[in-house]
Amino acid sequence: MENFVRIHFLGASGVVTGSKFLIETSEKNILIDCGMFQGLKELRELNWTNLSVDVEEIDVVLLTHGHLDHVGYLPRLVKQGFQGKIIGTAPTLAIAEIILRDSAKIHEEEAEKANKEHYTKHNPALPFYTIREAEKTIRMFQAEADDKWIKLTENISYRFQYNGHIIGATFIELDISGKRFVFSGDIGRVNDYLLDKPKRPEWADFLFIESTYGNKLHPEEDVEEILSKLVKETIHKKGSLIIPSFAVERLQTLMYILWKLYQKNKIPNIPIFIDSPMGNNVLEVFKQFPKWHKLSDEEYRAMCNHVNIIQSYKETWETIDDKRPKIVIAGSGMVTGGRVLTYLQQLIDEESTTVLLVGYQAEGTRGRQLLEGAHEIRFFGKYYPVKASIKHMESLSAHADQKDLLDWMENIKNIPEKVYLIHGEPTALDAFRVKIKDRYNWNACIPKLSDVETLML
Repeated sequence: MENFVRIHFLGASGVVTGSKFLIETSEKNILIDCGMFQGLKELRELNWTNLSVDVEEIDVVLLTHGHLDHVGYLPRLVKQGFQGKIIGTAPTLAIAEIILRDSAKIHEEEAEKANKEHYTKHNPALPFYTIREAEKTIRMFQAEADDKWIKLTENISYRFQYNGHIIGATFIELDISGKRFVFSGDIGRVNDYLLDKPKRPEWADFLFIESTYGNKLHPEEDVEEILSKLVKETIHKKGSLIIPSFAVERLQTLMYILWKLYQKNKIPNIPIFIDSPMGNNVLEVFKQFPKWHKLSDEEYRAMCNHVNIIQSYKETWETIDDKRPKIVIAGSGMVTGGRVLTYLQQLIDEESTTVLLVGYQAEGTRGRQLLEGAHEIRFFGKYYPVKASIKHMESLSAHADQKDLLDWMENIKNIPEKVYLIHGEPTALDAFRVKIKDRYNWNACIPKLSDVETLML
């Protein structure tokens, strides 16, 4: 029988989130990433439908990194009958474990709240998955080293390669019968506060590359100058600077920058509150895996000692009631859930409040609504007027921009047989396709959700 590879585009195809790619072969069926859809309602609703493939036939899941849109569907996969191993680097699995436990807890709490307060049409509202289901999934984790070829079968091997973006993140090289499939995962920045620059692939017969910022260059912003100015304005207004933040990487980067600004006498000693149970756990991952980031042990300790880490919901309310000018960094980054909702619910209608958005805001999220100038915003079934000042800083993004993405491909020695543009919104995907053609003269295609492609090797 001829060797074939059948690719199922189950997520992050024509959209940014829900990363899932099934590689079906005559020897093994391999799922690359297993993420949740986020953002628009019609995308989120897809999370509730079973996958269009036979889940019991999937042998292994390989994870590029631990973000929710790359790991958040794993408990549902297990519920549908997956029984294989879930493999990633050790820090990726540590992050995935934190994220799955945290999101399961949030799913359970939100279902309980919706049932109690009757603000849902579902009767009863059910959690997307439970803590118990998350724990069952975590028991299937298996860590492997980066930069090392690992055999799955006689003809199939894979390798994880350091990719910046977040701690533990990699791109995946998959060799199948002499052909190399490269899955970029999310590519990090060359100049990152906490992480080394990404490695780059040297060969790719079939390239699957993220395109989140395929149509954009990150602005040349002076991050330290912008933050210093906002802190001083917050003190002058006797208000609160609220920074909705992704718990993984962004939160730690903000802690680091604010600590550095204080050290350089660029900002006064304003109280900084870190309110993200998940973010606190991620700090532990930094401590556990020092080789995966640039922070020294001394810097790590000093940075943590400079902030107030909130331990309980009672302390959240005490912080809201604290009338001193303050900085609050709380999850989640796109204002879709988490502790930041409590702060915004109480403080978004005050002119002395500033909300600083510091990353990508997907369509359909509250973060995007605020960015686009919404005059009111809905939390827990009620609308609140937006009187706070809304600011945006793109340059802290953990994603490569168009130039970084093009440079990341530069070391590839061959001309790929096919380039698949994934993990982007339609305008970004199309602009990136044109750029790749201009720079490399490679033909790139844009697969759609649920597409299936068969390759004969």
